[in-house]
Amino acid sequence: MNETKEKKKIRVVVGGVFDILHVGHVHFLKKAKEMGDELIVIVAHDETVKRRKGRPPINSMYERAELLKALKMVDEVVIGEPDHISFELVKKLKPDIIALGPDQNFDICALKEELKKHGIEADVIRIPYAYKTDVAKTSKIIQRIVELFCK
Repeated sequence: MNETKEKKKIRVVVGGVFDILHVGHVHFLKKAKEMGDELIVIVAHDETVKRRKGRPPINSMYERAELLKALKMVDEVVIGEPDHISFELVKKLKPDIIALGPDQNFDICALKEELKKHGIEADVIRIPYAYKTDVAKTSKIIQRIVELFCK
């Protein structure tokens, strides 16, 4: 084997809303980055957030992307498509690994099959919660803010 050949970099891709950035997000992104050399984040489009969560995001996709770009473990941020998972976007990013968060409701086997149909050969790995409770969740943070300040 030729020692002068550059070792292939392992590219990890994650996706999510990342609306109110919190310690759960930091843990997830840190663990995802540890799986490879490059971490690319697909931030959910505002329309996707409205459809999936039934409410608009607190921060726009541009603000969320800017915050994520500022994190040292994140190498690149792209904004997702408005209506669906864009397998074409994922294909362009050429992931070696797709890391899912603990609360992302994807069936790993079904996702792998769908990726294969689109010619994407990537491992799919779920990162577990870092905490025993789910306090590090945007919905819980919003709930605490409402309870504290909307009395």
